[in-house]
Amino acid sequence: MDKAAIKKPNLDLANIFIAVTLGILAAVGLYQAQIRGLLPFGGFKIPAVVNTETRTLVQEEDAVISAVEKASSSVVAIGISTKVINPFNPFAPSRSQDNTIGTGFVISDKAIIVTNKHVVSGAGPYTVITKDGQKYEVTRVYRDPILDLAFVQINAQGLKAVELGDSSKLKVGQTVIAIGNALGRFTNSVTTGVVSGLGRKVVAGDPFSGATESLDNLIQTDAAINPGNSGGPLLNSKGQVIGVNVATTEGAQNIGFAIPMNTVKPIMEEFLQKGSVSRPFLGVQYKFISRDVALLNDVPQGVYVQDVVLGGPAEKAGVKSGDIITKINNQAIDNESKLAEIVAGSNIGAKLELTVYRDGREIKVTATLSDLPAQ
Repeated sequence: MDKAAIKKPNLDLANIFIAVTLGILAAVGLYQAQIRGLLPFGGFKIPAVVNTETRTLVQEEDAVISAVEKASSSVVAIGISTKVINPFNPFAPSRSQDNTIGTGFVISDKAIIVTNKHVVSGAGPYTVITKDGQKYEVTRVYRDPILDLAFVQINAQGLKAVELGDSSKLKVGQTVIAIGNALGRFTNSVTTGVVSGLGRKVVAGDPFSGATESLDNLIQTDAAINPGNSGGPLLNSKGQVIGVNVATTEGAQNIGFAIPMNTVKPIMEEFLQKGSVSRPFLGVQYKFISRDVALLNDVPQGVYVQDVVLGGPAEKAGVKSGDIITKINNQAIDNESKLAEIVAGSNIGAKLELTVYRDGREIKVTATLSDLPAQ
């Protein structure tokens, strides 16, 4: 055979392009047919595409839902009963109306509930409404004199206590969940956010009561906390209570605060065991004088005594209004919380030596701490 007569086949690029295009169209058609259920799954398999981002979001949502389901049945609304008179007939009998003013949560099968002191600061009478709509009269209120905490008790059976968490393990950025009766109208409202900060100090209050109080070492969160949420639980993603919601900041957005659960636990445990809480008591109302203010006014740094409790340890020791306490047991009062920390860390009956500045000179007196009167 003549080698010159043998010809190599020519590559037809147009035909190749058409073949490839048809192959792609066929594959797409098969894929569409399978996902629409037009082909049996046994014959032609397409690798599954895993959306990691979607899966993570679903896991986070599931955690929040599980936490809320776990704790919400233990969250209650706290209301106050008021008498309502018919304005069109003032001679008609008045009727009782319950207004929700705060939130609480069950901590014991003895139907003991934690809330904020400012929620139940008045004379009452108070009521508790559970998630299933059952209404109970509050039979007892104990107000903690130091923290904005109160314990209320009702006559009820079968209430589920919350699970308590460890607030010392909280990290900034950690997911938290708040449950409460927002604005006193929207019961069992759920909001989520993160821990925005730890160890915050604020002056806490509530529009429903008008009371304010200075609180230290609080958890800051951007989970929405509104009036009516006061006293409700702040949860971690496991549904454990890691804080008691206490305040929001007027005029700011997404800034709320909660008392750490590890601060609440010792008081709660003592109350559950004894029915009361013992606290060492000095009996002074004071305002801290910073170093700068002290230099400007030519006085020493310390706490300025605004008032003394009649019959209290400080008055018995000779402390007077207008005194400046500069030291306790030779420890300088060099920050706003120092006096409170020293007193809180002492035992009832302990003797404290106070260095007092009065009329341009220092004197020393000894005060014996007593048990803080219950409120």
